[in-house]
Amino acid sequence: MNHQFPLRVYYEDTDLAGLVYYANYLKFIERARSEWVRALGVDQVEMKAQGFVFAVRRVEADYIAAARYDDALVVESTMVENTGVRLVFQQDVKRDDLTLFSALVTVVCLTTEGAVARLPAVLRRSVH
Repeated sequence: MNHQFPLRVYYEDTDLAGLVYYANYLKFIERARSEWVRALGVDQVEMKAQGFVFAVRRVEADYIAAARYDDALVVESTMVENTGVRLVFQQDVKRDDLTLFSALVTVVCLTTEGAVARLPAVLRRSVH
């Protein structure tokens, strides 16, 4: 399953050199995953009310080229693994056809007390 999330680079996203600050790529891909889950019909507020949340367990990131103020970007998210308690995403931030940033992200489902939990049934069904 592939999801695309368009975004624009704003002044607040850049550093002194006028380039996107490295940590903001993590924010961009987080927003994209949140919108992907929303598009599947999963309400994370309701999920939390039921005692479950998502947490990033691992990020493996490559910074390939710089984005600049006012660039139109797209975050492409593809789920590459679903184990029932863990989702692994390949997420690429692109400007046109050029990949600027690439990350492999592992997300787990936890109870609000911090114990590992199975993904909600609606999500397990939606991603297979």
